[in-house]
Amino acid sequence: MQLKAFPVTIMKIFNVEQIRAMDAYTIAREPINSIDLMERASQAFVRWFCNQYVNTRPIAVFCGKGNNGGDGLAIARILSGCGYDVQVFVVEYNLNATDDFRQNLSRLADHLTPRLIQSENDLPRLEKKVVCIDALLGSGLSRPVEGLLGIVIKYLNDLPNRLLAVDIASGLYTDRPNGPSDIIIKPRYTITFQLPKLSFMLPQNAEYVGEWHVVDIGLSSEYIKNTDTHYYFTDKPEAEKRIKPRQKFSHKGTFGHAVLIAGSYGKMGAAVLSGKACLRSGVGLLTMHVPACGYEIAQISVPEAMTTVDESEKYISEAPDLGSATAIGIGPGIGQAPATAKVLEKILGQAKVPVIIDADALNILSTHPHLLYKLPANTILTPHPKEFQRLAGDSSNEYERLEKARVFSSKYKVIICLKGANTAVVLPNGEVHFNSTGNPGMATGGTGDVLTGIITSLLAQKYAPADAAILGVYQHGLAGDRAAEARGQTALIASDVVECLGW
Repeated sequence: MQLKAFPVTIMKIFNVEQIRAMDAYTIAREPINSIDLMERASQAFVRWFCNQYVNTRPIAVFCGKGNNGGDGLAIARILSGCGYDVQVFVVEYNLNATDDFRQNLSRLADHLTPRLIQSENDLPRLEKKVVCIDALLGSGLSRPVEGLLGIVIKYLNDLPNRLLAVDIASGLYTDRPNGPSDIIIKPRYTITFQLPKLSFMLPQNAEYVGEWHVVDIGLSSEYIKNTDTHYYFTDKPEAEKRIKPRQKFSHKGTFGHAVLIAGSYGKMGAAVLSGKACLRSGVGLLTMHVPACGYEIAQISVPEAMTTVDESEKYISEAPDLGSATAIGIGPGIGQAPATAKVLEKILGQAKVPVIIDADALNILSTHPHLLYKLPANTILTPHPKEFQRLAGDSSNEYERLEKARVFSSKYKVIICLKGANTAVVLPNGEVHFNSTGNPGMATGGTGDVLTGIITSLLAQKYAPADAAILGVYQHGLAGDRAAEARGQTALIASDVVECLGW
C-alpha cells in the first residue's frame, strides 16, 4: 500500500477550537469528506509506525467511540493490511459512537473483529512484546476521565509494553492544565497530527507526552497561514530563515562590537564561557569587562577578546566605556554586591544599544524591582524558572507561569527566554516561541552563560532582538545536541556546547 505524504507546514500551535476549525476548513475547502480525512491521518500514523516497528511485532489498538477511536480502527485496518498481527479493543462506555467511528467499524469488518471491553474483567492479558496504541480519547477532551475509561488507562499505564498515543495521550488536555488526580495515559511516543499541542511544551506534562512526533496530514496550509495564535514552535526551517548570510567583503566591523560585563572572584568561569560563546557565534569584536582578579584569566582563556579591568579586585564596581558597543551583555558570574547593583542601574540608564541580562543581574533586578522600569525596550532576560519566580512571583503550574511571563513581557516591554526543555521565548506582543533543540545533558553549570554569550553576539551583529533570542536559543540547543552526540549526555559540560557552536 502506498501512503501519501504531504508538505510540511509552519509550526504554529493552535487551541482546541482552532484545531476543530482547521479540520472543518479543510473539509469544506479541499473539499474532502471527514471520513477520508480520518483515513489520511491514519495513513500518516501508520507511515511513521512502520518506520519504527517491523511487522513481526504484534499490536493491540485500544479505541474509544469518538473520532480518536475512529482513527484507531482505521490504523488497525491499515496495519493489518501491511502484514501486522493486530488486535482491536473497543471500550464500551457511556457515549454514543460518532458517525466516522461507525463507518470505520464497518470498514474493519472484513479484516478484524474488535473485542468489547465492558468491564475490568474484559481487560486482555498481553505479552510484553505487544505494542499498545492508545486511541481512546482525542484533543477535544473537556473533563477528567472517570469510570471504565479510567480503569483502562490505569491498566495500560501499568503494563510493561511499549505504548503509543494517537494525536494526544488520552486524558491530557490540549491547552490547559490537568488536575493532580487526573487519569492520563503515559505513552512512550505521541504521534500528533499536523501541528504540536501546547500541552507538549510544558514540563508538568512530560510523562504524558513522551517523545512526540508530528505527521503531516494535509490540513489546509491556507488556514494555518492566516490564523493567528500566540504560540509557535521553532524547528530547523524556522530558525534557519532568521540567519543573515555573510557577504564576501565583510570585515570585523561589519559584525559588531559586544561588551560583556561578567565575572567576580570565584566565578570567572562564567565570564570565560560567555566570552567564548560570544566569539564562536560570530561577533566581530568582543570586550570583556572583568574585576581585577579576572584579568589574567580572561587574557589567557579568551585571547581573541579585549579586556578592560574594573578597579575592584573581586567584583564589578564600575561601568566600562560603552561608546563603541553595538550590544551589551551583563550578568554571568557578577555576584550581587551593592556596587554591582549600582553598575547595572547606571548601564540601564545609559544604554543606547540592545541589552541582555542574565544570572546575577536578574537576581539584582528581583531585589531592586524599581530597575524593571528602567529596562530599555526589547531588553532580553534569560531566567531559569527560579530566577523568573523571584522576578514575577509564584505560579501554581507551568501554564500559569507561562501566562505570567506573557504579562511581564508586555508590561515591561522586554523579551523573556524562560529556560528549560523547549525554552519559551516570550515577546512583548504576546507571542511565545518554543524551542525544538536541546537535551537533558545541558542541565549542568555554565550552559546558561553560554546562551548569554550567543545572544549577546547576535545582538551585536544587528539581529533584531526577537530574532536574536529565538535564533540564539535554537543554536544553543543545537550545539548541545551535537555535544551530547559526541560525548553522551552524562559527560556533557558547558565547554562542550561552546566547542560545538557554528552554523
